[in-house]
Amino acid sequence: MTTPAAERGRTTVADRAVRRIAERAATEALAPGAVEVGGGSAAVRGRRARVGVTVTLPYPAKLDEAGESVRSHVAERTARLTGLTVPSARIRVRGLSRHGLSGGQRLAPPVAATEAAGPRAHRPWAQRRLPVAVLTLLGAAVCGLLLYDVVSVHAAGHAPARWRAEVMEWLSTHGPDSGTAMGVLAAAGVFLLGVWLLVLAVTPGRRDVLPMRPPLPGVRAVLDRRAAAALLRDAVTDVPGIGEVRVRVGRRTARVRAGLEFGGLEGARRAAEEAAEAATAGLGLAGPLRLRVRLNTEPGWRAPTDSGSRPDTGSKPAAMERSTPDEPTP
Repeated sequence: MTTPAAERGRTTVADRAVRRIAERAATEALAPGAVEVGGGSAAVRGRRARVGVTVTLPYPAKLDEAGESVRSHVAERTARLTGLTVPSARIRVRGLSRHGLSGGQRLAPPVAATEAAGPRAHRPWAQRRLPVAVLTLLGAAVCGLLLYDVVSVHAAGHAPARWRAEVMEWLSTHGPDSGTAMGVLAAAGVFLLGVWLLVLAVTPGRRDVLPMRPPLPGVRAVLDRRAAAALLRDAVTDVPGIGEVRVRVGRRTARVRAGLEFGGLEGARRAAEEAAEAATAGLGLAGPLRLRVRLNTEPGWRAPTDSGSRPDTGSKPAAMERSTPDEPTP
């Protein structure tokens, strides 16, 4: 009897091979050499594979469109080369490359991307797998040991374990009502631990990222706050006369503080606001980001002279601040 060729063996695709294919596919998504790969992951389960790649995108680029282009290309290319089913790819944008794209290169449009706003995006929850696993295993071990001792005493008539008797005796003489420093410290520690666990349970935790507009249903995208701050800082720095720029991006507000080295204060302020608003609009965030732009003059700044007026030679530097209409000026 001859065994059919299809039943003589089995072909297994390793996770490492799928990961390398996904990383290579990410570099091919946009223009050649535009995407830098910082790492990847892959998990093969039967005929299905889940892949993830950490990339650095070129600057300037629309992050939502560029990220969707990379995601769709990685999923399609990996599925075609491995023969596996890749339902989706997880793309994490680590940063932006200052090299950017050359003048003749353009980003590939995302697959089935639409200009209409997608469903409302929520902040991603932190997975915290390791702390939860450690606390769960520790609690299960303690509860299992205590349950075994209680059942052995009441069901089998055995004497209670020595460690449980010693613990109960210690607690009866060193409880919080005893007034000892050890009991008070133990009670305070348990209270603080409980408060900390409640805080972890009710807060999303991932405060370092901002949710972006989902380019497709079922796709979740986030933007690191440091990357958003870098984009705003670069945009404001390009304004003529602007020197040092400091940006702080929060959950709903971005604060920009810049120094003016030369030029008119009012014109520079308007140009800085327009540059910051244009950069914010290009981030592709799910919710509006309120801007607060503050412009201070540097010590060597002098007001530009107009015909028939004298230059301002005052020693105090001028400062001007303007907030977006979404937030009143303090």
